[in-house]
Amino acid sequence: MLAGLSTSGVPKKLKNTVFPFEYNNIEKFFQICKKNNIGVVKMEVYRNFSPKNNFLKKIRNFCTKNKIVLIFDECTSGFRETFGGLHKKYGVIPDLCIFGKALGNGYPITAIIGKREVMQSAQSTFISSTFWTERTGYVAALKTLEEMNKIKSWEKISKLGKLIKKNWLKSAKKYKLKINITGLDSTPAFSIKSDKWNKYKSYFTYRMLKNNILASNYIFLSIAHKNNLLKKYLKIVNKIFKEISNFESGKNLEMLENIPESHTGFKRLN
Repeated sequence: MLAGLSTSGVPKKLKNTVFPFEYNNIEKFFQICKKNNIGVVKMEVYRNFSPKNNFLKKIRNFCTKNKIVLIFDECTSGFRETFGGLHKKYGVIPDLCIFGKALGNGYPITAIIGKREVMQSAQSTFISSTFWTERTGYVAALKTLEEMNKIKSWEKISKLGKLIKKNWLKSAKKYKLKINITGLDSTPAFSIKSDKWNKYKSYFTYRMLKNNILASNYIFLSIAHKNNLLKKYLKIVNKIFKEISNFESGKNLEMLENIPESHTGFKRLN
């Protein structure tokens, strides 16, 4: 059960078959594995925070020692900092790895790669698909990989993300906002430390839309984000941060009242 997630229930047979663990908390991970019979560990390599104290390597070593299959979900992080999975950057090889999204450059495609002894397990089951003869996704993926490798797209989007992070910080300091910046350079995100943050996040998207830009506090960068668009975006960011600073000071609060507040999703329970 995930904290903050209410469900309508699960089949009794599935109860206690999945155990969530906290990223970078290796002791809690060990405790969960000690108390339960774990066969597979599935996780993202990186979401908002980078691995600390060899977190990924410790999990890899534990899984190897205890014959647990380690699966990395790289549908978001894949091709964002390397030509392939982010696990290559950290030198930790999973047993299975899942890719999607960037792989097809907008075309629907998912790929699962892995070690032969694990992949071969699929031969003893039946896998079918309505569209398994549809080749559009495969062709798109192959061409996307070719173009990525040619232009080194991951380097370009990472450079762009660093610039955006730098400007977020600069604008926040200018207007005395307490900002928290997370994520890969190619998928940067920010939040403002305030009890009105969700209202501000909603207001940010609203103001961006008024300027013909679809944007939230989280950006998935691509090589289509050119300098002229970046300049326009950062100029508007600066204006919005100034307005949020006024809200924090108790000014112009009526501007927030008629903005629909975004859904907050899962909430972390202490």
